[in-house]
Amino acid sequence: MNRRGLIFKKVPWLGRNVGLLLSWLQRAGAGANEAAGQSRKGLLSIFADHCGFVTGQRLRRACQIGELYSNIYSERTKWTLVGNIWRRFQSRNAPTGKLVAALAGIFMWENEKIQDEEMRRCGLELEALEDVKRMYTSSATVSGQPDASWEAVMEKKDFRVWKRPIPNSHLYEYRVLGSYNDVTPRQFFNVQLDTEYRKKWDSLVIKLEVIDRDSMTGSEVVHWATHFPYPLYSRDYVYVRRYEVDINHNLMILVSRAVQHPKVPETQEFVRVHSYQSKMVIRPHKSFDENGFDYLLTYSDDPQTVFPRYCVSWMVSSGMPDFLEKLHVAALRAKNLEMGIHDYTGVIKSSDTNRPANQDRLGGEGAHTGGSGQIYA
Repeated sequence: MNRRGLIFKKVPWLGRNVGLLLSWLQRAGAGANEAAGQSRKGLLSIFADHCGFVTGQRLRRACQIGELYSNIYSERTKWTLVGNIWRRFQSRNAPTGKLVAALAGIFMWENEKIQDEEMRRCGLELEALEDVKRMYTSSATVSGQPDASWEAVMEKKDFRVWKRPIPNSHLYEYRVLGSYNDVTPRQFFNVQLDTEYRKKWDSLVIKLEVIDRDSMTGSEVVHWATHFPYPLYSRDYVYVRRYEVDINHNLMILVSRAVQHPKVPETQEFVRVHSYQSKMVIRPHKSFDENGFDYLLTYSDDPQTVFPRYCVSWMVSSGMPDFLEKLHVAALRAKNLEMGIHDYTGVIKSSDTNRPANQDRLGGEGAHTGGSGQIYA
């Protein structure tokens, strides 16, 4: 027996009291721990209630603000306001903005839209048109293309076709230089852009619709599905297009290129074409509403076929003149039958700051006036 045992044996009341003290301390410690746990739970509960209250208040306030703006502004103005807020957030938080856009399924107009510089370059490409035209009208051959990288493909009365290889690719880029004298530039321009009318004159169209618009530039995102020659599967395209009338340089410009849009994911129904670009520049001989104009079309497309390069080249180079002829006939039919098509020439570019651009300046006598979206025959 140790010394502590001898002491408790000699003084029995001391052992009982120490035991009671230890038991009381143990119960007190357990009670303190339980009280601390309840205190922590109480604090968490209060914090959660507070957060819920604040969140609820902010949601109610946001709903009230949204209801107020919906009563004040039109639908288009509301989307413009949301777009401006989104652009400002994106410009300040670019990486975060891209992540949020991807998760929320938002189309990034600021990144995907066709820029002013791209439109300007298209106009510059046509500045060489008159020189090229003089070359082949003065008995020069189609090989008189100023840029030696372009190879002659076809030469006919109303148009010439060139091609050149795309670097690091098995594909070609094509260029068509042509003119028409029996239809107005405005008619030819509108027929290309009117999606509803194209469903009538282009039998290859399966689906063609505008799925998104940018009110700042007038740009649109289009989903186009088209038949391909048997036994190939049908293809579909999602592309952004921008168009404008440059009255200072007497030009009409239409640029399109492939993009990805969250509203139109890839499906098993079509083969999605991811590489596509088209640039059309039109220069009237006189005015936008008088017969006669020249045009320059630059085009590239990856149809994702397993055919050799020369087969794809033959398909594109032979199919392009057929499409242009169908487009020409559709413009003539719209003119002769006075079919109602939308007038897209309202998107006008002008450096004249003293006088606002309007439809009255597009042509001479008898020019059809009205903003974009009006019916034009």
